[in-house]
Amino acid sequence: MCDRTSLCDCLAPIGLAMIPKLLILKNFLSYKEVTLSFDGLHVACVCGANGAGKSSLLEAIAWCVWGQSRVSAEDDVVRQGAKEVQVSFSFAHGGQVYRVIRTRQRGQNSSLEFQIETETGYRSITQKGVRSTQQFILAQIKIDYETFVNAAYLRQGRADEFMLKRPSDRKQVLAELLNLSRYDTLAEQAKEQSRTYKAQVQPIEALLTRIEAQLKEKEAVSIAFDTLQSALEEQAKAQQQNQETLKVLKTQQQARIQQQQQLALKQQRQEHQQSVLRRAKEELSAAREQLSHSQHIIDQTDIIQRRHQQTVQLKEKEEQFGERFELYQAAQHQRMTLQQTIAQQTQQRTVKIAQLEGQLTHLQSQEHSFQALISRREEIFAKQTQLREARKQLRQFDKMEAMSAPLRQRVRQIEGQIGKAHTRLLTRLEELGNNHAQMSTQHRQAPQLVQKAEEVAHRIAYLEQRREYQEALRQKGLERRSFMERLQADQKNHSMALSRLEQTLSLLETPDKAHCPLCEQTLGGKQRQVLRDRTLKERDDIQNQIWAIREQLAVSEREIQVLRQEYRILEEELAKYAPILEERGLLKAKIASADSLQHRLQEMSAERAQLERCLQEDDYAQTLKEELKQVEQRLAEMAYDDRNHALLRSQVDRLRWSELKYAEVKQAERQIKQIERQRPQLEAELEALQREDTDGLTEKLSEIDRQIEAIDYSLDQHNWVRSQLKTAREWEIQHQKLQQAQQEIAAQQEKVEHLASIQKETTTQAKALCEQIAHLEQQLAKTNDLTEEIADLAETIEKSGVWREHNLSQIGRLQQQLTQLETIEQQREQQQQQLQDLKHKHKVYKTLAEAFGRNGIQALMIENLLPQLESETNQILGKLSNHQLHVQFVTQRSGRNKKKIDTLDILIADARGTRPYETYSGGEAFRVNFSIRLAIARLLALRSGTALQMLIVDEGFGTQDKEGCDRLIAAIEAIAPDFACILTITHMPHFREAFQTRIDVSKDNEGSHIAIYA
Repeated sequence: MCDRTSLCDCLAPIGLAMIPKLLILKNFLSYKEVTLSFDGLHVACVCGANGAGKSSLLEAIAWCVWGQSRVSAEDDVVRQGAKEVQVSFSFAHGGQVYRVIRTRQRGQNSSLEFQIETETGYRSITQKGVRSTQQFILAQIKIDYETFVNAAYLRQGRADEFMLKRPSDRKQVLAELLNLSRYDTLAEQAKEQSRTYKAQVQPIEALLTRIEAQLKEKEAVSIAFDTLQSALEEQAKAQQQNQETLKVLKTQQQARIQQQQQLALKQQRQEHQQSVLRRAKEELSAAREQLSHSQHIIDQTDIIQRRHQQTVQLKEKEEQFGERFELYQAAQHQRMTLQQTIAQQTQQRTVKIAQLEGQLTHLQSQEHSFQALISRREEIFAKQTQLREARKQLRQFDKMEAMSAPLRQRVRQIEGQIGKAHTRLLTRLEELGNNHAQMSTQHRQAPQLVQKAEEVAHRIAYLEQRREYQEALRQKGLERRSFMERLQADQKNHSMALSRLEQTLSLLETPDKAHCPLCEQTLGGKQRQVLRDRTLKERDDIQNQIWAIREQLAVSEREIQVLRQEYRILEEELAKYAPILEERGLLKAKIASADSLQHRLQEMSAERAQLERCLQEDDYAQTLKEELKQVEQRLAEMAYDDRNHALLRSQVDRLRWSELKYAEVKQAERQIKQIERQRPQLEAELEALQREDTDGLTEKLSEIDRQIEAIDYSLDQHNWVRSQLKTAREWEIQHQKLQQAQQEIAAQQEKVEHLASIQKETTTQAKALCEQIAHLEQQLAKTNDLTEEIADLAETIEKSGVWREHNLSQIGRLQQQLTQLETIEQQREQQQQQLQDLKHKHKVYKTLAEAFGRNGIQALMIENLLPQLESETNQILGKLSNHQLHVQFVTQRSGRNKKKIDTLDILIADARGTRPYETYSGGEAFRVNFSIRLAIARLLALRSGTALQMLIVDEGFGTQDKEGCDRLIAAIEAIAPDFACILTITHMPHFREAFQTRIDVSKDNEGSHIAIYA
């Protein structure tokens, strides 16, 4: 918690320790370019007429630092006629000097520059992006725009903003000044932790419920486990006997199976020998057939060799034809190449001759055209002389135009200014007409406003009576609630006494445990009975008292319900009280405004008559009209005629063709001379091409034809040899087969003999194997097949094994359940401990959330601040009102069901008692607003630990009389030592004279200007 001493530490980071150094404006609102240095300014008054730009000068600081201003659209801060606005503000803060430069181009986004002063000048500390830079600036100065407006800048028309805010919003302003947002963060974190632990409690409680249900099954699981274990022991003995019997049967059956296997093996060998015998017969047959085929080929040896010799001869002829074909092909290729060369040369010569003939024709046509142009030479030269004379006159007219241009431009400017003056008069006249109509309507509504104000006053009187009745109901409810609390306390005490008596009676029922409550000795039978009777009587009396208390509680509860219902009805009825008070204040303001409308209507009528007279008599802008006459007279003296100037310029344009034609004549003469030089060369070249021939190439072509005849190559004969050779290919194959048969016939004869011997030996082995198979079949017929007996016994053993496996799995499952239940018991203890820890943590963080909340530490800190704020406010207000007004801050009020509601109501008392804020006059309301604002600013200065502060008071003095203004000045001088710079803005002459340092603001057609007087 925080007391008043430690409150200074809480406020220290929030102090508005921002000392202004330099302000530079470019195109901001009505300022074109202004520089304001704050060096030497401590308490200064910014003076000027309404609309001169006093507030704009200080609005620039807010726009530069926070990017916010009173204008509705962002582009409205740009001066009319300008494209870009820039404000630079230098200030000292925390021992450092900073500079903020904000720039905006019309229709585009703003740019923001943040700099810090170093030994070498300003260094940029701008972040990435305007938003990041703005957040960095706020982190350095540690104050946002709303807190600045509500604490240090009494803006024009917003001096009562703190008072008109709702009570909860007033507390929020103070919370921001105290930087209590960190407690909101802590409260939210504590709530989040509390919710987290609460969410963790519910699953654990559900888990403990399930664990308890599972542990109830432990006894049944243990009995089932013992039963199954006994059954398994009996089944194991029977299973062992069946296993021994099965072993004997399997031994007998194994011997029979071995005999069957031997028989099957012999039968397989028999089948194998039969297949070998079949394969031997097939191979012998194939070998004999192959031997016969080879012998048949050897018998045709003579014819095959003769045919083979013919094929060799055909191959030699085909090779000879191939060599002559290659020579023939080469000669034909040379012949085709030479023919192409002859044709190409002939074509090139024809093309070149055509080109030369075309060039000669073109030269002839050019010569004719040039001769026609030269024939106009005299005419062109005459026009060239006229062009030079016209240009000479045009230069004289150009000089006269240059001399008269400034005068003609000035004529247009003056005419435009006269037109603007006329438009301004019409606009002002229309504006006055609209305002006069509106004010006349408002003035006519004054009687209705007075009547409505009287009706509102009657309604307020009725509601105040209802509020008194509501308060009486509340007091009665509080008394009834207090009575019920006493009854509940008595009931609780009686219940505890009844419990003790019941315990005593239970002890008296057991003779061995019956003791005297005083001496602790064992009671006898008679003493025990006496004590028992007395205890029973006391118990009945207490029980009767409890019943009576319960009946009284029920009656009281019904009474409270009736009071509560009636109180709610009054609450709904009194909900209209605050809006009606606001309506009464607005009506009084409108009535006061209507009283001043008559004088303003007279002034506006006089101004309208004056404007109409000026328009009818053309009595405006006389200086401009006189200047217009003088300029027009000077233009007449210069005797400059723009029409003759234009005619001469058009004549020069028409004669300009002669320059081009003159150049063309000169060019034509040079081209004719060149044509006379080129023509003989082209004619000689044409004659040489016509004499060229191709006799040498023709002779080479004849020589190649003779070579082709000498080669003597016939394609038909070559094709016949190829066809004969293709037919003879078959005898080459037969010759190869003959050679192969001669090489393989001896081996084939040996193979036939070997296969015949294998066939004989295999036949003998097959007969012996048949005898062995017959013997084994006789032995198997003498033994019995035990397969069915073994299968039945094995099935019995298998079923018993399945039953055993099933029971073993059941025992394993039951054993696992027992182990799991033991683990669950341990888990239950752990979860119970964890549940207790979580509930404790939930309770702790819930308490922390309430402590850090607005009704906890924050409310206490504000409660600690308010007495000092109230004292400071009343100290300043006493100076302003001659101790006639007093302010009281109320932080809580009673709500429904006696519940306390946090608020921040401001009660104002004067000689007539305590009244609502809306009932005070404009001057009194401003004194209260000003006192609270100065008190807040002064507290911030005191708690920041430094006297470097800035305070801006913008207008509001017009509601004060001379005595009130003197008190305001005295109050400002009283707090001046706590601030580094105090600026007051006013247009009242008697107020501005009270300050030694003044900043005069004036406005003309060029914009607003400032002048500093110390």
